Amino acid sequence: MSLLQIAEPNQSAQPHQHRFGLGIDLGTTRSLVAVVRSGKAQVLEASAATDTLLPSVVYYPSVGKPLVGSDALAHLADDPKNTIVSAKRFMGRSQADIKFSHPYELSGSKDDMPAFVTAQGDVSPVEVSARILAALEQRAASALPADSIEGAVITVPAYFDEAQRQATKDAAQAAGINVLRLLNEPTAAAVAYGLDQSTQNGDKESYYLIYDLGGGTFDVSILKLTDGVFEVLATGGNSALGGDDIDRLMTNWLIKQLNIDPKDVSRHDKSILAQQAKAYKQALTDDEQVDIDITVNEQSYQGVLRRTDLLAIAEPVSRRTLSVCEQVLRDAKLSSADLDEVILVGGSTRMPAIQQVVTEFFAKQPLCRLNPDEVVALGAAQTAHQLVNGDSNNNLLLLDVTPLSLGLETMGGLVEVLIPRNTPIPVKKRQVFTTYQDGQTGMVIHVVQGERETVDNCRSLGRFELYGIPPMKAGFARIEVTFSIDANGQLTVSAQETTTKTESKIEIVPSYGLSDEQKEQLLVAGFKHAEEDKNTRSLIETKVEAEREVLALQSALKEFAALLSSEEQHSLAEQIQVLQTTLSTDDLALIEAQQAKLKPHSDAFAARIMNQSVKASMAGTNAQDW
Repeated sequence: MSLLQIAEPNQSAQPHQHRFGLGIDLGTTRSLVAVVRSGKAQVLEASAATDTLLPSVVYYPSVGKPLVGSDALAHLADDPKNTIVSAKRFMGRSQADIKFSHPYELSGSKDDMPAFVTAQGDVSPVEVSARILAALEQRAASALPADSIEGAVITVPAYFDEAQRQATKDAAQAAGINVLRLLNEPTAAAVAYGLDQSTQNGDKESYYLIYDLGGGTFDVSILKLTDGVFEVLATGGNSALGGDDIDRLMTNWLIKQLNIDPKDVSRHDKSILAQQAKAYKQALTDDEQVDIDITVNEQSYQGVLRRTDLLAIAEPVSRRTLSVCEQVLRDAKLSSADLDEVILVGGSTRMPAIQQVVTEFFAKQPLCRLNPDEVVALGAAQTAHQLVNGDSNNNLLLLDVTPLSLGLETMGGLVEVLIPRNTPIPVKKRQVFTTYQDGQTGMVIHVVQGERETVDNCRSLGRFELYGIPPMKAGFARIEVTFSIDANGQLTVSAQETTTKTESKIEIVPSYGLSDEQKEQLLVAGFKHAEEDKNTRSLIETKVEAEREVLALQSALKEFAALLSSEEQHSLAEQIQVLQTTLSTDDLALIEAQQAKLKPHSDAFAARIMNQSVKASMAGTNAQDW
């Protein structure tokens, strides 16, 4: 009798053929990879302990292959130009957007994503990230059975826009990794903490704030859980703010203790000081104070650095993070008292100084029982496992949001919003538009992003054209425009003429992402100019409607002039002329008054056209036919 191989419900029919999905936290300063094995998410260790949390560093020597991780980090002090750190800060951004300090020589135009000038030639941030991802994938391939890796869930900051997300996918593709999904870092942290379990014992809505401060990025998300549905209510952040900034503040503080002008300190010495500053910062996680001993330009300083000193040094960074928290709370229409928990994520939240300011600001002890360095990768691994193995027992529904409103340009340069800011994704929205002029056979679709009412005050994402519209009277064609954002935050816009099914579409992949200043300006301007924009929109809409009425009447006069007497024709033409003259002004009340004067004339004309159409359609019939 032979053995019968069986499989558990919802598992593979061939249980010995394991399929793994990787969870990759591609961090600004450190990266790591995790996987679910034996039902538990775990970080995959490196052969060298210092590389388990792989430094996100790549060194490009003049001779030999590039080095990744701690081997690369060892060259930071003596060759900072060719040692690329924090490449994530440059991902999907134009050179003009990069306003933070860095030691690199950049190439390329100001409107494109720059490249680092190295001893091995120009290297893009995407290529640097691809090296890091390839090292993590190779680690996983060595630890898991051959050909068992199906792909990876890669985490990104919640506030990454379309260009930055696309750059991350490009890096993964270059590393030969199949991207199962891009997952927001706060969402991954929530999965790792099992927040969905908190609503299973009642119908109470729970609110959580994820405070994620990494080495180079900061994200805040507010999550609502109800009946197993996990929704991101609001999100905000800064992709150029993190522990690296605290290191720089500490470096400047150390230089001040020596009474030396920072301009007189070489790049090499600053790099050494930065490493010392980081070591002192990390020591203060466990100790109340640490002895410092530094030498710069043959000047030495010995002293003591206390936690209270670090709290003051880090204050500019902590203050900026709390400002983002305040904005996100306002967006979610919540107060600190409404929050059930505040969860700390990211290596920089190990700092007692950060934990103290967060505790004081929210008036509650934050939750940090999981390793903040690993929590994002663990959550990504759990999501990857679910995607690869179809785990139907996990009914957690993840609803991320889009950070800025998305819409298209309509007549008069107005913005018609199809997907408002903080809409849960994935999402698909449709809206029907029509033509403006008689016989119009083509249309330009201009996609924009922002919170203002006019195109000039929003960011252009892309344009495409739709041809093949049947020539009709203005207003008769039906053009259905669809905005679709997938789970990765990728936006696709399509337009279809509903009678002929003629279609055109575009995937929105800008050449660079929004800078943090631009993101903040778009949001602040939307609130600041709300009343002004409302009045501007009202004026433009009135003008556009009046212009359409004029065009329609002029077209009707050419075709149906015989229905009016010469006196009526003259009177109607005169009122049209007066309205056209009024449209050159910005006096809304005057335009509306002139529209009101024209209305009796246009209504009477429309009635005669309608009567003639009815008579024509009834010709040759009698009452008995009905």
